[in-house]
Amino acid sequence: MGKRVDSAARREMILRAAVRVFARQGFAATRVDDIAGEAGVAKGSVYLYFDSRDALLAAAFETYAAQSQAVVQQARTGAGDGLERLASLVRSVVDMVAAEPELARILIDLWAAGRQGDASGMDIPAVYREYRAVVAELLADAEAEGILRAGVGEGHAAVVVGAIEGCVLQWIVDPALPVAELAAPIVELCVEGLRRREEG
Repeated sequence: MGKRVDSAARREMILRAAVRVFARQGFAATRVDDIAGEAGVAKGSVYLYFDSRDALLAAAFETYAAQSQAVVQQARTGAGDGLERLASLVRSVVDMVAAEPELARILIDLWAAGRQGDASGMDIPAVYREYRAVVAELLADAEAEGILRAGVGEGHAAVVVGAIEGCVLQWIVDPALPVAELAAPIVELCVEGLRRREEG
């Protein structure tokens, strides 16, 4: 039993090393030797857990997707009205990427791999569809609760996701941007801006 725990820990250590190297050098410039060196293991040890560099990138994506799924589930089942849960979703996504900067930085490589058809097992469009779907659900809840301004539809869900992702992308290319501080302005513009104003 102890061996299995050690094996899982070793796999996680190699994956974390790969994420650090991908974030630092970019996926295209990274060799398995680089990852082994970062992890402090022999190159053969990497191949015991991952078939290839692509498999490491796919595993990193799975980590990101699992975190995203947890955030989405919390937004669906959490407390508060639709707009409160949407504000919580925005804050959680920004907190997630700010807490895992290296994982966030390899998103560029994930997007590129997906565009080139090299992202075996990585359904990046599905992650975005899920985000848009949950935002649309929360907006529909807010409409049913009578707190959403008129004329808000599914297009607004894509804009909310775009605002979050646009800020994340700016931070990835310019790490001086204080991404953790951007949740509040996103909420102000993209959540509170959709709230129905009381007449008079």
